[in-house]
Amino acid sequence: MKATGRALAGVDGCKAGWIAVHREAGAMPSVSVFPSFQALLDALPEATIAVDMPIGLPDFSSKGGRGPEALVRPLLGARQSSVFAIPSRAALYADTSDFTTIEAWYAAHRRASEVAMTTSDPPRGVSIQAFGIFSKIREIDALLIARPDLRGRVFESHPEVAFCRLNGGKAMALPKKIKGAVNPAGMDERKALLCRHGYERTFLDQVPPRGAASDDFLDAAAMMLIAGRIASCDARPSPDPPLTDRFGIPVAIWA
Repeated sequence: MKATGRALAGVDGCKAGWIAVHREAGAMPSVSVFPSFQALLDALPEATIAVDMPIGLPDFSSKGGRGPEALVRPLLGARQSSVFAIPSRAALYADTSDFTTIEAWYAAHRRASEVAMTTSDPPRGVSIQAFGIFSKIREIDALLIARPDLRGRVFESHPEVAFCRLNGGKAMALPKKIKGAVNPAGMDERKALLCRHGYERTFLDQVPPRGAASDDFLDAAAMMLIAGRIASCDARPSPDPPLTDRFGIPVAIWA
């Protein structure tokens, strides 16, 4: 990959925290795992960041999600199920406990779903998949509320939207996962696309850092390309212009 004059980072959540594929100005890409988003910001203070995580939360959830989700799903064909609706801010903050048992985790999921049902039309609960990333959504949300300066360099993206945009507007033909397990053919399809955009195959084939899965790594690699597009003003937000939440945080998926 040709080095550029900008610091960039593509980020995805992972079991150990956050995985970032990043490069400093004039350097080649590398990969790191950070225990918190704040630690990532501290380590990459100048980087333009594209992250696979919802940014900007609704007070009330309408059918299809916040707005960005409904706009990008039609682009993705069979991959559109990877874009799930985000419930209200109240549902996301309904229970912020550190769960020590699986029973407590499921009880918190039920509480979040109850709040989501009262703050959505039509009434809709919270999927297990969405609830699993609530703590990470809150982590970024709290930072962007407290530090408005971050809103100009931390941007929401989505891997399948990114792959579609990088593929000339054509969605990936193969799923990245099948029944929760990584699909090698789908991974190869995405690696080939990333290589067409400058990555070395040896970089993409490396074992990801401890605490991150291979698909997390690949998604972060795609996110870094979107960060580059944002930095060079080539990316487009959905919607355009972005919406804002009640804190003034932009609400859009960039690719």
